[in-house]
Amino acid sequence: MDIKNLHKVYFIGIGGIGMSALARYFNERQVVVSGYDRVSTELTCEMESEGIRIHYEDDISLMDKTAELVIYTPAIPEDHAELNFCRKNHYEVVKRSDVLQAITRNLYAITVAGSHGKTTISTLIAHILRSSGFGCNAFLGGTSLNYNTNYWSSENNVAVIEADEYDRSFLKLSPDIAILTAMDPDHLDIYGTAEAMEEAFIQYTANIREGGLLVYKYGLKRSNELKASRIIQYSLENPKSEIYAEDICKSEDGYRFKIIEGEWILDETDLHGGGLHNVENTVAAVCVAHQLGIAPAAIKKAVAGFRGVKRRFEVIIRTPEIVFIDDYAHHPEELKAMINGAKSLYPQKPCTVIFQPHLYSRTRDLAGQFADSLDLADKVILLPIYPARELPIAGVSSASISRLMKKNEVSLMDKMQVIDWLKLHTVKLLITCGAGDIDQLISPIKQILEKK
Repeated sequence: MDIKNLHKVYFIGIGGIGMSALARYFNERQVVVSGYDRVSTELTCEMESEGIRIHYEDDISLMDKTAELVIYTPAIPEDHAELNFCRKNHYEVVKRSDVLQAITRNLYAITVAGSHGKTTISTLIAHILRSSGFGCNAFLGGTSLNYNTNYWSSENNVAVIEADEYDRSFLKLSPDIAILTAMDPDHLDIYGTAEAMEEAFIQYTANIREGGLLVYKYGLKRSNELKASRIIQYSLENPKSEIYAEDICKSEDGYRFKIIEGEWILDETDLHGGGLHNVENTVAAVCVAHQLGIAPAAIKKAVAGFRGVKRRFEVIIRTPEIVFIDDYAHHPEELKAMINGAKSLYPQKPCTVIFQPHLYSRTRDLAGQFADSLDLADKVILLPIYPARELPIAGVSSASISRLMKKNEVSLMDKMQVIDWLKLHTVKLLITCGAGDIDQLISPIKQILEKK
């Protein structure tokens, strides 16, 4: 694939967070970029304002038929008219992962993989490198609140990449530094079994370049099978790992702590963001920055200035009366970490969670774990399942979760019922979470709470 001499590129599923980063990459290089997505979003509107032409109907007449390369996301259904037109007419049609592989092949690659935590860690690493003047190219799975983008470039021949395990995309990358956060079961519609997914993560570490570094979370299952020339284990505060946090103190909007790696200590590190899981994410990011030789003062300054990632423990409202947090959490372990993190920061406030399950298959496979995590909240509202690429599965619905919950305070509502409910009830700590279109509720909920 010759990506250096392209003039026109067409994206099918351009609004996806990973796809949009690639679209911005080509657009920055004066390539004519256009594409299709199912719905208009804040992200697609931003890309349109940057000069990228996007349409929202699966209509062959609307696509750029002169494109030299067509890039699609595996989330696009196989019966998609535009995708099939391109295949039948012998366009060069490739997956997003193929293009990311081609772009980063000749870069010093820092990749972050794992069932959860990868977006925050990759964004924080990229932010530290950018803030410190080290510089990097960034291909992120979320929008950095510091820079309001999921992509940026640099003259430094370094790339920070969120390595997506869906569809085994991350196995096309060859990292110099690889981070592995977790191997919890997910995407079982793709992998079939938890063991098969674990095998893919093990293969991810086998793809580390010779002499490269693996940074993985202490205590990972099958960690003895992970492969790399050099290995560093990180943890929240377990001194059996090589790098960890100590003396963690809660502040008004986050934490202060020190990070220890052998004789090296980064003291009085301030993180303005919720959840102890984000302290652990910071330990992993700081480990990478330290390995790259970035000065401790520059690391501390960058971490203190890190504003987080859109929809990753994003505080929408914080007043003495009401706290409203929005999060992308869509896996039981993410929900558990997010709810515990919010309750630790605001222990006196009853916690209400509005959760939109993502995918019928994930709900079917992990319903019991979802129920256990959501039971940590005081009140739970479940929206209908967001199907994304899937068709309904008989007998699977949000009630599959509610039936397994031990709490009495659980309700099934649609979006309009949620709005009506919030107008009549008082909340103190409200969390919206999910990977579907629940973010459409953020603005109307914010308006309701601000009036209160």
